[in-house]
Amino acid sequence: MRILFINEVCGTGSTGKITCELAEKYEREGHEVKVAYGRNDNVPEKYKRFAVRIGSMFDVYVHAVMTRLTDRHGFYSGHATRKFLRWAEEYNPDFLWLHNIHGYYINIEMLFEWIKQRQDMKIYWTLHDCWSFTGHCAYFTMAGCDKWQSHCERCPQKSSYPSSLADNSYSNFEDKRRLFTGIKNLTLITPSKWLADLTRKSFLREYPVEVRYNTIDTNIFKPTPGNFRERYNLQDKIIILGVASIWEKRKGLDDFLKLSAMLDDRYAIVLVGLTPKQIKALPKNIIAIERTNNQKELAEIYTASDVYVNPSREETFGMTTFEAQACGTKAVVYKGTACEEVAEKFGGTVINPDAESIYHSVILLTGGGVLLVCIPRTQNQKELAEIYTASDIFFNPSYEDNYPTVNLEAEACGTPVITYDSGGCPETVHDERSCVIHCGDIASVVERIKKTPGKIRKPIHIIN
Repeated sequence: MRILFINEVCGTGSTGKITCELAEKYEREGHEVKVAYGRNDNVPEKYKRFAVRIGSMFDVYVHAVMTRLTDRHGFYSGHATRKFLRWAEEYNPDFLWLHNIHGYYINIEMLFEWIKQRQDMKIYWTLHDCWSFTGHCAYFTMAGCDKWQSHCERCPQKSSYPSSLADNSYSNFEDKRRLFTGIKNLTLITPSKWLADLTRKSFLREYPVEVRYNTIDTNIFKPTPGNFRERYNLQDKIIILGVASIWEKRKGLDDFLKLSAMLDDRYAIVLVGLTPKQIKALPKNIIAIERTNNQKELAEIYTASDVYVNPSREETFGMTTFEAQACGTKAVVYKGTACEEVAEKFGGTVINPDAESIYHSVILLTGGGVLLVCIPRTQNQKELAEIYTASDIFFNPSYEDNYPTVNLEAEACGTPVITYDSGGCPETVHDERSCVIHCGDIASVVERIKKTPGKIRKPIHIIN
């Protein structure tokens, strides 16, 4: 079987690596495989046998400039696309697997007209963001925009990627809907249920959707000792790590800046993937490292860190979170993106999207404090049992109680109890780890909490 992948890059960046790893898999199974790409000539040597270039960097620059002027991203690169499609017709693939088709390198109208002519060709399309079903943007969560569910127009994000001075979101939406629908044998692939649910609300709802979580190379991303702490003089520090290929607003750089003002000198924040300009603007208590393509070095940094924080507000999977966890590092992510899904599936802490929540979770995970979780009253006894079980200590500060059954419930769920010596409270504690303290003696309560070891468990999911 002849297989053709199309992606913005080949063998570099997250989508480029994912594409080429799939190409290797199919080649091992005996298939003929090619990866067509449009940007970055720096294809790793081991993937060059797959690589087919679409156009040149000059074509990319022209496409980018025209997009900037007209907001018609995806409708240029005509000459490059025509030449590529002549090659593709000769290659005659049985199976086409699309990945990122945006990025200023291919004409989507010409591409999809060619696809629709090939009625017997099997087609997969992996969506790595939301660009395919909007009139302009790749993400819309931070903007709070849901126009894509009906019809894009008057785009509130025309200055975001793919940035433009004009607004053609209405026409783009119309054309994408016309081009991307009505295709035989097309299956959508998403890296998360979160993104799959969004596609079902869009004009792509006619297609079947398969959720396939991204994978990582666990021969590389595993606990990897190194000398990172020594090189940066961090032997005695608690390291809070953040990694991104591009640190932009949606990735949460501002929240790291706020966090740096909250943490004391026991902690060190390390950020990987910054530009020289960004590095110059950082406060001195943040250690900045430029982007690295050395995966072993990155695994060493993950391993050396105590907590990995991914404060991204717009994410369709969260590969760096997965990599950090594979290296044995605790992960903290924001609610409301696919990162939450990854954290819950593979173990992690999910918090509200703000710097203060990062601070509290970091303090808790590194043994630097106590988290008090306040939850509205519940009549759901199963939920209550889960809360008891998830807690390290149950503190009952009642001054008057005949026989508090909550103490019994907590102990039955394996959680030690601290209770006052009032009423019948002392009669309800039987676990040797539990204790009775004189009413109002908060200092003794605090000391007891400090001496009580936490449970051995997967990282917790904090819920407000």
